[in-house]
Amino acid sequence: MLKRRKAIASAAALAAAALGLPALARGPESPLPKVGSTLSLLPVTLLDGSLWTPAQAQGKVLVVYWWASWCPFCAVQSPHIEALWRAQKAHGLEVLALSIDKEAAAAANYMKAKGYSFPAGMLTPEVARVLPKPAGLPVVAVLRVNGKRGKVLFAEAGEMFPEDVEGLKKYL
Repeated sequence: MLKRRKAIASAAALAAAALGLPALARGPESPLPKVGSTLSLLPVTLLDGSLWTPAQAQGKVLVVYWWASWCPFCAVQSPHIEALWRAQKAHGLEVLALSIDKEAAAAANYMKAKGYSFPAGMLTPEVARVLPKPAGLPVVAVLRVNGKRGKVLFAEAGEMFPEDVEGLKKYL
């Protein structure tokens, strides 16, 4: 399934470029985090004005989800992230979605229009210094949180199939 996903992502990126659509990734990007590596975490102001803190995810599994309101692949994947969040948050799953939209209003309006409830903030320069967006979009990293750091259990760039998103619950 991984080869098929990468082929689809490559074809989609070429099609987007040919149509003059926004790049699916902006700015300096990091490589996809390696399984077993650690990522630092920091407090993030969410689109609803509340504050997400690493303490909320202490001892839990955290899905970090880089996305954008204009990204067609994110539009397909986000409903599955929402379903995973709703089904598994009572079982120790946390989500921190980081929008790369230029304007917070675009991301907030999109979340509201779609009825998404997973925690989402902006990938501000401050946040990007600690959690830089890996190449590609959407990007998912699954972490086991201990303090202000998370050990990477899984990382994937590009649209995931619904069954793959649902399968992230195995890390709980």
